[in-house]
Amino acid sequence: MEISQQCVVALTWVLKDTLGETLDTLDVPVEFLVGGDDLLAKIEEALQGHEKGDRLDLHLEPEEAFGDYDEHLVFLEPRAIFPAELEEGMSFEQLPEGATSEGPKDALYTVAEIYPEHVVLDANHPLAGIALRLSLKVEG
Repeated sequence: MEISQQCVVALTWVLKDTLGETLDTLDVPVEFLVGGDDLLAKIEEALQGHEKGDRLDLHLEPEEAFGDYDEHLVFLEPRAIFPAELEEGMSFEQLPEGATSEGPKDALYTVAEIYPEHVVLDANHPLAGIALRLSLKVEG
């Protein structure tokens, strides 16, 4: 059966940056809905007409993947509004109460840096601004 819109597809893959560093690996097949919000548009487009057993190697520019890095999505907030147990890499689904910035309401904020008086929050996707190479296999 060929892949088309509104089709469930099982994939494995290796995702790398352009320097060859592995960013993500799916060794066990994971199901995705083609025509939903599960996959990036360029991946869905490339999958069209393929079938079980096919392998694809894709190059995704930032605008085809997670967008360009936006420095306007980096915020400085007072350290005092955060919990005492705070680590770089932690995420928040919204800006904490008492925040001085006005960031997007639907963003995931990641703690980028912690200083004694303030915290740097980044609402960019972790892969924003990065060109990606994806080697995938259609498992089902």
